[in-house]
Formats: sequence, structure tokens, C-alpha cells
Amino acid sequence: MNMKQIEQKWQKYWEKEKTNSFNPKKTDKKYYCLEMFSYPSAAKLHLGHWYNYGPTDSFVRYKKMKGFEVFEPMGFDAFGLPAENYAIKTGIHPKDSTEKNIANMEETLKKMGAMFDWNYEIKTCNEDYYKWTQWLFLKLYEKGLAYRKEAPVNWCPDCKTVLANEQVVNGQCERCGASVVKKDLTQWFFKITDYAEELLEGLDKVDWPEKTKLMQKNWIGKSTGGEIEFTAESGDKFKVFTTRADTLFGVSYVVLAPEHPLVKKLTSETQRKAVEDYIYETSKVNEIERLSTTREKTGVYIGHDAINPINGKHIPIYASDYVLYSYGTGAVMGVPAHDERDYEFAKKYNLPVTRVINAVNGDDALPYCEDGIVMNSFGFDGMTSEQARKAIINKLVQEGKGSYKTNYRLRDWLISRQRYWGAPIPVIHCDKCGVVPVPYKDLPVKLPYDVEFKPDGESPLAKHQGFMNTTCPVCGGPAHRDPDTLDTFVCSSWYYLRYPDAHDSEKPFDPEIINKMLPVDKYVGGAEHACMHLLYARFVTKALHDMGYLDFDEPFKSLVHQGVILGPDGNRMSKSKGNIIAPDPYVEQYGADVLRLYLMFGFSYTEGGPWSDDGIKAIVKFLDRIERIATKISTVKDTGSKEIGKNEKDLLYALNYAIKSVDKDMEAFSFNTAVARLMELLNSIQKYDGLETKNPSLFKKCFEKFILLLAPCAPHFSEEIWSIIGNHPSVFQQEYPVCDESALVKDEVEVAVQINSKMRGKIIIPNKASEEEIKEYIYKDEKLANELADKSVKKIIIVPNRLVNIII
Repeated sequence: MNMKQIEQKWQKYWEKEKTNSFNPKKTDKKYYCLEMFSYPSAAKLHLGHWYNYGPTDSFVRYKKMKGFEVFEPMGFDAFGLPAENYAIKTGIHPKDSTEKNIANMEETLKKMGAMFDWNYEIKTCNEDYYKWTQWLFLKLYEKGLAYRKEAPVNWCPDCKTVLANEQVVNGQCERCGASVVKKDLTQWFFKITDYAEELLEGLDKVDWPEKTKLMQKNWIGKSTGGEIEFTAESGDKFKVFTTRADTLFGVSYVVLAPEHPLVKKLTSETQRKAVEDYIYETSKVNEIERLSTTREKTGVYIGHDAINPINGKHIPIYASDYVLYSYGTGAVMGVPAHDERDYEFAKKYNLPVTRVINAVNGDDALPYCEDGIVMNSFGFDGMTSEQARKAIINKLVQEGKGSYKTNYRLRDWLISRQRYWGAPIPVIHCDKCGVVPVPYKDLPVKLPYDVEFKPDGESPLAKHQGFMNTTCPVCGGPAHRDPDTLDTFVCSSWYYLRYPDAHDSEKPFDPEIINKMLPVDKYVGGAEHACMHLLYARFVTKALHDMGYLDFDEPFKSLVHQGVILGPDGNRMSKSKGNIIAPDPYVEQYGADVLRLYLMFGFSYTEGGPWSDDGIKAIVKFLDRIERIATKISTVKDTGSKEIGKNEKDLLYALNYAIKSVDKDMEAFSFNTAVARLMELLNSIQKYDGLETKNPSLFKKCFEKFILLLAPCAPHFSEEIWSIIGNHPSVFQQEYPVCDESALVKDEVEVAVQINSKMRGKIIIPNKASEEEIKEYIYKDEKLANELADKSVKKIIIVPNRLVNIII
């Protein structure tokens, strides 16, 4: 079979018949399945795209055959730094290169044969999309969820832009690999921290992988405890959050983040140079690395002490990079006897270690980090840790030196980017009126085409006078636009809302349509987005729900992460290792269905694994066997036995067992086992075909149902086979097979026979044989009869349809 011709034939048919088009009048039966949209890079589709889109499309086709009105849109996450870097390198404008790349990817995606409904396509770089991304910004601004402040940010000196914490990997820019440094800039933020508790609670009602839920819970990082006020010798005050107030008497030092304003203010002259040098070195280390538990803890004494509020003792103040000014209060208390990190720090800098918690089991080793019985804590000795935590905080509350507090590790979402190829931030800066949001009627704030891309630390937009100079919408005076653009994660934080109403020019989406179509029923994409895109999308959904636009507050009901296809050597694919497998040659040689089917069969979908050429060749042989049977059936007349004997019952059993198993496996994204069941069923069909006497009509019926099961996994091929055996119209207009449970009840079963619990053989007996009948069948077996000769049977233990144990 010429797969290339077959694929072209059926793709034309599907397009002509609008087989893949969503019918918005059937939202009562809708099933919204969404694959994470891709960035339109210059490269062609790689195996990662195929592995995400191919098997998921098979799941969608399965759902369509199950009677759902399937909605599977596709679009492009088209803004971003790579296109801008490419422009700097080549002089090709980001708009031009992006549009060309999108056209190439559209072509290849269509050749895949997926059910993408291109009528709903979106491109985030188009004005008709980013107009509404700007609308979203303004709505969040109105609700106090978008604000501007000066803050230390991650700065990539090569890309010359701000990076979110998640975009810094091992102290380096994830895009270019340059070392990231800290820099103070005035930035825009979204106040995602206002939704910290809701983001935690919402995880309990979604069908997501537990690992992903745990990653988000850890990223949000809820902890409950107390906020305690320490006073410096200068009289300056600072607060420390702790979950272990029971250890307060054991504090032997406090630590301020190097960026904390009090560090510079309180540092003594003798320590100034050491402290300034330390602050500079800290600026080279990203926050994720600073928080690493394996990194050596460093610090510097600032030459000033603080007073412990519970006992009045003077304790030294250190600056250390393991404390972040942007997290919590930017200050922590050091309790070396009861914290591993503090213990290491105290030993390194010769600080006192005072034990204030006794282990219940008498463990004397330090550091002791568990709860226990309080000691060396005047007024609280003998209490349990839990009792002391409450009692100590209560005392501090009465004295005005503390309070109960719930803290979150989550920080607000930095959305400013000093680059060109993104959605302009819709804000005007007026010397008289201050920050003024762009009126809705003036959206979109359009990106100018004629820009200078040479990086110098400023957004290219800041150098474009025609863009920057404008009029204040409040006072009418001269003003200038915000020169920054929005983080591309803002574009992708709401795209799932745009798809069902993709061409609405009056609003971002029609709530009436969206509230029928969402939440997304099944979302499929990489686990690397757990703490970025997935968290941001949940925040935006909750915010829009609170504004009254949405009836739901979680965007994705069910989530699946695909695994990673490795190189043949078992390592991640990379140019440096020379183990990259490009899908195009396989599509050219074998066809899209063969590649899709191999990706489904050769790997556990959520795990992935190493690529194998032998595996793809096995799929080719599998389809060849199917084609041979189809050719034979197409020429055989329905003139034969109509009998339903043992062989027919065995075939019907195999068929219905496969229907039941494949149905369950497809629903669970267990594609490898689904295809394995199809292969088993084909073996049964071929075995029956080899019989001299057979029932032709039953044989064809079983083969047809086999093709219906195969259709979602090999759509072009199955359409052709369906046609070859004389069936019309499209296989995808047929209903998915339903298991006949009665066919799974066998007339005869094979059971194991034990004598005194030791295996002695197997016999075939009627399905509902009585104990006496089972005895008869045992004694008819020559081997078993000889073993039981002259033996007295005391008891027979029967496990129905599985086991007979004879006790003698």
C-alpha cells in the first residue's frame, strides 16, 4: 500500500466532508481536548511534537467514535525571545520569520492527519489575539492584581532581558546559557500571591498527576507559624517568620538577606568592605541556586547585633545568601541545635549551639530537628513542642512582639520583558497623571514594524519615538508608552479561553459560549510546565471567575503529561550527542500512520523511552498482515457455514475481550497496551482464517470491528481498509464497538489440578460443571487417574474456573 497516496487521499476527503469540523450546536455532547500549543521555531516538527500530538489525536478520534462532539483546536504560541535573537543575528524581522515558520508547521501538522479544526486557529502574535491579552492585563490592573515596583530581578546580560525564576537553570539563562546576575529594575507584576490559598485548594478537585499537584503545592509552599519581631541595637526592628517558635530560646544568631535595606544601614565601618563584597558576589547567584539544600552556606557578620525578644539576649546579625529578601520577611532566626542548615552555619562561623528541645526517645545527637520536650526555656520547660509553640507566640502577642501568621513560598509573577517581540504593556506614563491605563477603545497597542534590535539593555520599543510618544488619555498632555512587553506566559495563560470563540472581534470570548465549552476536558503537554504555565493559567481563570466572566475556576479538568522519547543510546536527544531522531524520514519512508502507531505501541505514553528502528519495522509488518486479510475478505463471497461452533465462540471471545481491553486502555492513555491487544486480536483472526471450515459473515464482522478499534490509532490506513472491504462512508462515522459480555463467558474452561496442593496438570471442563462432573473429567485424564489410583480422596477444593485441589 502506498501510504503517501493513501494519506493524501483521505486528508482531502476529510477536508471536503468537514469530518474534523466541530459543530457548535452540539455543545451538550462536547469533548474539549487540547494539546499544549507549540512555539513556531525554524526547525520542522520534532519527535516531541509528534509524541504529544499523534497519540493524543488518536485519543480524540476514539472519543469521536464514542459519540462525543470533539473539539481539538490548534494554534501557535508565537511571541518570544528566539525570534528576536534570530533577528539580531540575521536581520530577518521576527514577524516575517515567525509567519514563515507558522506556515511550515501548519503544513507538517496537516500531513500528520490529526483532527485539528483549523477554523479555530489562533496565533498569539496577531493583533486580533494580543489585543485581548492587553485587555486581560487591564482587567487585572483594575482589580489591583497588576502593579509596578522596583525589585531585584534575574538579568541575562547576553539576552539583555529580565528572566522569571523558572527561566534560570543552574544560575544560567535557559535560552542562551549565559550566567544570570541580579539587577534592580522597575517591573510589572501580577499579584498571583492573592490566590495562593485558592490555588492550593483547587488542586483537590482536578484529575491531575499527583506528582504535578505536589510540585505546585511545594511551589506555593504554605506554612503556618508565627511572625516574631526582633530589635536591632540601633532600635531598628525586623520580623522573622518561623514554624518553630518552640526553639526561640535556642536562637544564637539572625540572618538578613544581603538585599535587605537594614544590611547597608546597620553594617559597621570595620565590616563594610566585607559586606559589600559579599553583596556583589551574591548578585551573581540566582535565587533557585541560593535556595539549594546542597549548596554550601556562606555569610558575613555585619558588625551589629539584635535582641532576642523572648529572653533579651544579644545575638549577632549575619548577611547570608540563603535568605531571600523577596521571600517572607527577608530575615530568619538561626537555631543551630535544631536545624541542619543552621547547625552547619554555626559550626562554620563558631557560633553557640544551645539545645532547647529534648528528644522523647533520649536521642542526644545534634542537630535534633523533630518535636520533643522543651528545655532551657525559662517559663516553658517541660511543655511539648506543640504546647510551647502556642504558649510562646501567645506571650509575644501580649507583649506586641509577635503574631500568628500563614506564609507562602509563592511570589508574585514578574511579567515585564525588555524586548520587542511580545505584546506591548497597555500603559501610558504621564508626568502629570502618573500611570494611566490605555483606554479599551484604543486597544490593541500595536507593535511597530520598523524597530532597531541591537541589544543595549533597553527594550527596542524604548528607542522608537513614534511608538513611545503619545498623548495622555486623562489630561491630553504629552506622555510616553511603557517600553516593555508582556512575558509570553501571559499570552498562553488564557489561550484555551479564546479557541472556542477564536474570531470574536468585540470581546476576548463570549461567556455564553465559553461557559458551555470549558473547562477543558483533557489537557496534554509536558510536565516541565507544572510551576509556570499551568499555575499561571489557573490564576488567570480564577481571577476572571471572580470578575464574573467565567462560571468555572479551574481551566483543565484532567491533565496528562507525555513522557520523553530518548535517543537510541538511552540518552536525551541532543546535537552534541549526535543521537537526534528526526521524524520526517520515517514519515517519508513508512507514512504518518506507521510513525503514530509506533509511538503509541513502543512506549508507555507517560514515561517515553529509547527509540528503536526495529520497533517501527514491526509496525510495518503488522499493517501488512492487516492489508492481506482485507484483500482476501474483499474477494470472498458470503457463502459458507453459518454455524457458531467452538472455533467461532473462541473468535468472538477474542474479539470482545479486545474490545473491552482496548476501550479501557484508550480511555486511560495506555496506548501501548491497547495496540498490543489489537495485535493479539489480529493473531486470533488469522488463526481462524487458517481453518478449513469457517463462517465467512462472522469472520468479516469480526474483522470490521477490529478495523473500528484500529481506526483511531491508524486513521488513514483504517479508512482505506474500511473502503477495501466494501464499507462506506468514513470509518469515523461509525460507532465504536461495544463489548458483548455474554461472549466472554466460555462454554469450557481450562483449570489447573493439584494433588495435596502440588501442581499435577490441567484439564478442560464445562464452565459450570458440578463437583461430581469435575471428578469424572479428572479420572478421564490418564495421568491424573494413575496418580489417584488406589488413593482415598478426603476432600476436593474448587476455585471456580481456575483451580481444583484434591486432598488425599
